[in-house]
Parts: sequence; C-alpha cells; structure tokens
Amino acid sequence: MAIGQLGGEGNVHIKYTKLFIDGEFVDAVSGKTFETIDPRTGEVIVQVAEADKEDVDIAVKAAKKAFEEGPWPRMSGTERGRILFKWADIIEKHAEELAVLETLDNGKPLNLSRAVDVPVTVRTLRSAAGWADKIQGSTIKVDGPYHAYTLYEPFGVIGAIIPWNFPMMIYMGKAAAALACGNSVVLKSAEQTPLTALYLAALAKEAGVPPGVLNVLSGFGPTAGAAISSHMDIGKVTFTGSTEVGRLIMEASAKSNLKPVTLELGGKSPLIIFNDADLDLAVELAQHAIFFNQGQCCIAGSRTFVQEGVYEEFLKRAIEKAKKRVVGDPFKGAEQGPQVDQIQFEKIMSYIHSGIEEGAKLLAGGNRVGDKGYYIEPTVFADVQDSMKIAQEEIFGPVMSVLKFRSLEEVIQRANDTAYGLAAGIVTKDMDIANRVSRSIRAGTVWINCYLVGGAEIPFGGYKMSGIGREKGLIGLLNYMQVKSVFTPLKDSPWL
Repeated sequence: MAIGQLGGEGNVHIKYTKLFIDGEFVDAVSGKTFETIDPRTGEVIVQVAEADKEDVDIAVKAAKKAFEEGPWPRMSGTERGRILFKWADIIEKHAEELAVLETLDNGKPLNLSRAVDVPVTVRTLRSAAGWADKIQGSTIKVDGPYHAYTLYEPFGVIGAIIPWNFPMMIYMGKAAAALACGNSVVLKSAEQTPLTALYLAALAKEAGVPPGVLNVLSGFGPTAGAAISSHMDIGKVTFTGSTEVGRLIMEASAKSNLKPVTLELGGKSPLIIFNDADLDLAVELAQHAIFFNQGQCCIAGSRTFVQEGVYEEFLKRAIEKAKKRVVGDPFKGAEQGPQVDQIQFEKIMSYIHSGIEEGAKLLAGGNRVGDKGYYIEPTVFADVQDSMKIAQEEIFGPVMSVLKFRSLEEVIQRANDTAYGLAAGIVTKDMDIANRVSRSIRAGTVWINCYLVGGAEIPFGGYKMSGIGREKGLIGLLNYMQVKSVFTPLKDSPWL
C-alpha cells in the first residue's frame, strides 16, 4: 500500500495500483508501471500498473465471457439495478477517501471534489440504476396479418476511454449506463488520473458486480487506448477527450469491425452578455464559466462576448474579481488549484504568450504562481479578435478571452464561427433575445442566465467537431443498446 503526502492535511493510503481484470487486481503482463504525479509539486505519488495490448486482450476476453456466459445480462433489470444502487451506497460511504484521491491526483480543490465530483458520480450511478428495469421497446402495427415489435439489446463489450479533468464523473457517466443495459465494460482511465478509477472498481466488486463485467485498466492512449479502439471483440467505444484523439478512435473503430462510437470532444463555447444583462450576475457567470476546475472543462465559456454598451464596465469588474481569486494548495481552501500536469501547464502558458504576441490586451494574470507545481494565475485578455488563436483553439485553462460585439445578428454569426459546438451561455433580461439566440447557436447545451448547470437526467453532447451522440438521460442510456425489429405472423386473429 502506497502513501500519498497531503502536507498539513496528513497522508492518504493508496490501496489500488494494479489493473482490475475479471474481478481481481493484477499486474500488467509486461510488469511495467508508470508514475502518477502530484500536480501541486510535480513529485511522484505512486507507481501504477501500465496496461498495453496484451492486457486489453485479457480484459476483453473476460468481458466477452461475462457477457456470453455470465449472469449479468441474464439478470432482470430490477436485479441489475439493485446491485448498481448498492454500488452507489458504498461509494457514498467512501466519499471522503475518493474526494481526497481525486484532488491528490488531479489538483482540483478538495471542496470541489467533495461538493461536486463525488455527489455527481453517485447521482449518475443512481439515475442509470433506476432505468435498468424500465428499458422497453414498442409494439408496432404493420400491414397484413403480422405482429411487429422492437427490442433493445445490449451491444456486448463496451470500450470506454475517459479523460483526466473529471475522472470519477465521466467514468460513471459511461460505466453506469452501459452496465444498466446489461453490457460488460473495459474502461481505460487517463494516465494522469488513474487512482479513483481503480478504487471505484474495488467498490463495484464489493457491491456484487460479477467478475469480468467491469474491467479497469490504467495506461496510455497510443497503447491501451488504441488496442481498445481497434479490438474486434468490442462492440462499441465511448470516448471523452480531445477532438484530435477522437478522430483517431473513430478511424480505428472504422478500420477494425466498424464499431459505433460515442464521442464527447472539445469545445470553444461562447458566453454572450447583452447590454441589458445584470452585470453582477454576468461577471459571476463569466468567472465561473472559465475558471471552474482550473479552466480544464470541455464546456468552459472560453469566448466571452460582451456587447459594446457594457464592455468597459464588465472588464473593470471582471479584472477586479479575477485578481481576488485565491490560487494555491487545493487541500487548503484555495479556489483554484494547479493544472493537471507539466504538459498542460506548458500548453496553457504557450496560449497566453500567443495572445500577447497577437495583440490581445493582457489585463490580469498571465503568470505562473510559485516555483513548484503547475499553478497559473487567473488570466483575462481584452480586445480579443476572432482570428486569434486564443479565440479559435481550446486552451483548457484559466484564460478568459473577452470580445466586443455590437448587434444581435453579428454575435450569432461570430459565436457560430467555430469548428466546435458543445455549449453556449446567454445573459440577458430579454427573453425574446434569449429564445432567438438559444435556437440560433449550433451547440448541444445552451444556458440562459446560468452556466454549468446539468444533471444525470439531461442529455449531453455536441454539434460539429464537439462530438457524436449523447450521454446521460434516457437518450444516453439507449446509446449502449441496439434496436432489433421482430415480426411474427398472426393466424386467424380477430383483429389487425
């Protein structure tokens, strides 16, 4: 058992560092391990087993056997739901351990892990568990003496690849829905944040999820991720992450067994603030939209459009608020912790330098905080132009880009002038404006006078290069099933 150092908060015991395959924790076939890093210091937390193709093959074989021969898909939906509800209850009992592990591995504030990540993980699991006994097809009238109906059937083995920004929440968004439908799952965690994924697997076993039904691998995208995407015995792949990697997964899925994919990818979401907006609310929403989770959020409001009548006053308030934001150790009450790793830190700093070079006005932040770890000041750029890199590309960091606009028609066109379409926000007191803009923006989620609101019951996904398909809610659940049409003849039926 490894011990993670929490400084003044004490230590955390790290129980699980091996691969979880067929109901047991095992070493990688190669014996290889890799380091998971504490983003507060850049120091090693622990060595974790590194899965590659051989381990994926073993996990898929176990998952396939569990689906074809095991009890999970043959249980009633009620029984599957009972086990999933029990898993949720057990997770709640281990909430503090999970929150501490998430913060240690990811760098997000512990208060955020406690208040958001763990509770949302539990709610997502319970939502899927509640659907397990309610999946149903339809009876359809057809021409002639025939009876027709549809069945929803599980795919079999689902491959799930998750990112590092919300490890537990996205893990559960995929695993819970797939399992509720009767599938087996082979899930690869992000190499930056493997610890809670393995812990959740242990709790699933405790809840009674049978061996082989849930398999969790820690490893890297080009090896373990690629093996999942191209595996001939995986029936579907679901991925959350960058658009660049989503392309590779879709290509590998097509070139192998043409397996379907659900992709939740990048974003460059506009937050549009009109002249009539409540400015206190607008500033609060803009800060929350971009600085939440250190800006490492696919739906971040990373293009802040402000109408010219309130532009200067908005900037004044936004700068003042950004400068007051507390950046520091996520275990000690800071509002903003470190970025997840050195690579992400350097990427964000390069975008800040690009913004300066291209002529945007740096009005707050822009610097590293301290000389240890991956901390970046909350950063505000003004007079950003649509053609600048910071307005076009996903930064995934605490960088607010403020753009001025004049008219409704202009801002709709500019907001849609992006390769992405994941989310958008509108701040106005005029519901006619709100309704028109919400129907004009090409994005999967639109918030009016709020931001980052969601729920396990609400479908989530993007337009354009922000992804394919939807997760959460009934629509998301049915993504893990196939529809079969069945016809039977009717003999001497008294009615048709």
